[in-house]
Amino acid sequence: MSLSYCKLEIFIPESHLEALRAALQSVDAGHIGAYDGCLSYSPVTSCWRPLPGTTPYLGRVGELCTATELKVEVTCRVADLEKTVAAVKAVHPYEEPVINAIPLLSTGLGE
Repeated sequence: MSLSYCKLEIFIPESHLEALRAALQSVDAGHIGAYDGCLSYSPVTSCWRPLPGTTPYLGRVGELCTATELKVEVTCRVADLEKTVAAVKAVHPYEEPVINAIPLLSTGLGE
């Protein structure tokens, strides 16, 4: 079975949502049938601890940080995954953004 689509989960500060939305649309992520710009987002509470040698966007090195972020979900073609991740990284403020690519066995697109 060849997988055509994947879902990206992207964790990002709310302040960067519009830049992310524009970046995703620029590479046609979230194009579903006769609709484009399709994505969903919800608030989540995330935590992390920056290790020595990092320059964190939020938090302090060596201290556990907890903050509200948005979890953005968007569908993209597997063939476009590399350019989509590059577009996300170009607008993401974190040194190590969390971008999960999850293969989709089926979508409502009939593919």
